[in-house]
Amino acid sequence: MTVTETGDTAPHGEQPGAGGSAEHPPHQHGYAEQRDQHLKRLRRIEGQIRGLQRMVEQDVYCIDILTQVSAGTKALQSFALQLLEEHLRHCVADAAAKGGPEADDKVAEATAAIARLLRS
Repeated sequence: MTVTETGDTAPHGEQPGAGGSAEHPPHQHGYAEQRDQHLKRLRRIEGQIRGLQRMVEQDVYCIDILTQVSAGTKALQSFALQLLEEHLRHCVADAAAKGGPEADDKVAEATAAIARLLRS
C-alpha cells in the first residue's frame, strides 16, 4: 500500500489518485466482487475487538476475555484465508496465465504472505 503525506492510499506499486491510463488500466483486485461482504465481516470483527475493550473496562473474568480473544483471532484468520484464496484465484492465476517475471513475482509474494499467516 502506498501512502502519501496527506494520508491518501493506493495499491502497492501505484500512486494514490492514479486511475490508470489507456496503456495501464486500473487493476481490479481479487476481492473486488466480495468487497461489501468483506467490509461487513471486518465491521463485525471490529465489534468483537471493541467488545474486548469493554470487557476489560468492566473487569470481566480473565478466561472469559481470553475466550473472546480466541474468537476474534479465529475470525481474522478466517478472513485472511478467504482473502488469500481470492488473491490466488484472481491475481496469481492471471499473472501465471500471462507468464514471465510477473508470474514469478506473484507466486513469491503469495508464498511470503502464506508464511506470514503461518507464523501468526
